[in-house]
Amino acid sequence: MIIEYIDDQRLRDMIIEGANSLEKNKQIINSLNVFPVPDGDTGTNMSLTIQSAVKEVKKCTSTSIEDIANALANGSLMGARGNSGVILSQLFRGFAKGIKGKKRLSTVDLAKALKSGSDTAYKAVMKPVEGTILTVARESAEKAIEIAKEEKNIVIFLEKVIQQSEDALSRTPEMLKVLKDAGVVDSGGKGLVYIYIGALGALTGNITKTDDYEVVKATVEHEIEDIDNIKFSYCTEFIINSRNANIDALKDTFTPYGDSLLVVGNENLVKVHIHTNNPGEVMEKSLKVGYLSDIKIDNMKLQYRQDNEEALKSVPKIKKKHGMVTVTMGDGLTKIFKDFGVDHVIEGGQTMNPSTEDFVKALDEIEAETIFILPNNSNIIMAANQAKSISSKNIIVIPTKTVPQGIAALLSFNMELSDKDNEEEMNEAIKHVTTGQITYAVRDTNYNDVEISTGDILGIGNSEIKSVGKNKREVSLALLDKLVTDEHEMITVFYGKEIGEDEANSLVEELESTYPNCDIEVYYGGQPLYYYIFSIEQKNYYIKFYIDFMYLNSATGRIGKSQTLAAFL
Repeated sequence: MIIEYIDDQRLRDMIIEGANSLEKNKQIINSLNVFPVPDGDTGTNMSLTIQSAVKEVKKCTSTSIEDIANALANGSLMGARGNSGVILSQLFRGFAKGIKGKKRLSTVDLAKALKSGSDTAYKAVMKPVEGTILTVARESAEKAIEIAKEEKNIVIFLEKVIQQSEDALSRTPEMLKVLKDAGVVDSGGKGLVYIYIGALGALTGNITKTDDYEVVKATVEHEIEDIDNIKFSYCTEFIINSRNANIDALKDTFTPYGDSLLVVGNENLVKVHIHTNNPGEVMEKSLKVGYLSDIKIDNMKLQYRQDNEEALKSVPKIKKKHGMVTVTMGDGLTKIFKDFGVDHVIEGGQTMNPSTEDFVKALDEIEAETIFILPNNSNIIMAANQAKSISSKNIIVIPTKTVPQGIAALLSFNMELSDKDNEEEMNEAIKHVTTGQITYAVRDTNYNDVEISTGDILGIGNSEIKSVGKNKREVSLALLDKLVTDEHEMITVFYGKEIGEDEANSLVEELESTYPNCDIEVYYGGQPLYYYIFSIEQKNYYIKFYIDFMYLNSATGRIGKSQTLAAFL
């Protein structure tokens, strides 16, 4: 089969079949997680990201490959989940930039676009690590440039690119010791290979056998409880079709008309979302730039008043100085964060990484001069930073990798300090917290010469498996024995939804006997997957004082749940 150019329909097919291939094999990708724990969700994150992209591609009615690529980039940007999803969205973003101005794509054009995608992804990562999806993307793109000099047939070109990507993937364990020790290749790189294979299949006819590609909704609906909190009544969405749109100028134009503003795209296709009281004026301004399509206007007040009564007059919110957004799973941990004045708790974490759009929506709901984000998971930090880059608000992301780090950062916050000083204090606070976690193995493996069987209890600390066994109590004690030092003064235990209160208290009694110089506290976290989360601290006042203070005064009615952290700092 000889194909020398890619047109709009072929590009659509390649995107959709790439997504199909990834979706079909996502569980294989998930199984490549270095740790055999139930949070190996790289495949799921990448699939949800590209599904969001496919949704936008299918909505795009343009026959321009540039428009299709921009829809791919924009959709993946908003649906990006986890580090792998964010990196994938940046690969697509760079790809779209690489084909700008093209009417159809040759092997040379595709090679340059792949290289542009790789370069963009590398720039988006603060400290690029070789042996990851970045390596697979870069090496396959560099090889693509070389291949395109001689090969004009896109089918053969893609076959050789895939061969190079698989070769790069096979060498990832040589670049990262953790991969080699676990006996796996990089999961994100494997996902990228599946996308390439699906794209080739769209051209050769060797495609995934599905009747239709089902797009999984990758957003979280946020219920509005009080109609008076809706300052701007009309949720307005549309696409501007133009030849010379200026994204930054449009943002400046629309900003005075409402909030929840999102303007993404390029000079030819711009997607606008805004909550406003004057949708007509917004669209009239837009008509000066181009013609409109996909117009959608919803009266949000009527949506929440089923009896169609006349909408109440909105009450403007008073913008406060600081806001907080955090991520966690478990009703107990959620309650703790909310009781400490966090404005918005996004449900997520292991196995369910929130998307960029989830963060954007949370940020849109908060009226504050500065908003701090506590991701509480290393696989969520990039999505939080991507939301920061999209939002027009002043956002500070504190790179908390665990719930205990998030709590420590939150409790070090001081309303009297500047944003910069608070950022420094919060970053310093997370350095003094050691986190331990107890979970279970989801597959057989070997880690650091230790044989692990499915169902074994695992003790994880400092990103390493430090204890393995059959009994939660024994594994917990063995883990803490390796984490607790003479400098530590406090151990806080958050027990999960599968642990009973009596079982948790029994463990705490043994900890009190084992560590007589430490204060031991226990709280219900309700988190799934992890039986226990341990917070081990050098300073004995952080969590104990503030949690006890909040629960004591909340019980007596002196401080309500809506009180901000500033009330007792």
